[in-house]
Amino acid sequence: MNTTGIRIDRWLWAARFFKTRGLASEAVKGGHVWLNGMRAKSSKLVHIGDEISIQKEQQAFVLLVIGLAEKRGSATLAQTLYEETPESIKQREVLAEQRKLNAANAPSPDKRPDKRDRRKIIRFKSK
Repeated sequence: MNTTGIRIDRWLWAARFFKTRGLASEAVKGGHVWLNGMRAKSSKLVHIGDEISIQKEQQAFVLLVIGLAEKRGSATLAQTLYEETPESIKQREVLAEQRKLNAANAPSPDKRPDKRDRRKIIRFKSK
């Protein structure tokens, strides 16, 4: 555990928000990570008590840093490095519920099309 500060891309990787440090660095460079309300750079140091906002695919996380680690450990250890804000948790739950409702309302076929049906689909699309 480090007490002075750690690079934000390393912290995101150690906290298991990204699979590789390179992906974490790309997310930071792409503007998907904010530190204390300001857009972060990969070299920016994270300290205990900082607030980090992460936009990852369709999910947004707002975290409070409560621990620092330079090396990637187990998932249980990674969860001790941050605390997600209640508003962030609630917002992600609402979005997940909306995705479930959209998936339930979307029509889906009972089975995959067989060879004859695929030929009909191709003929229809080519017209």
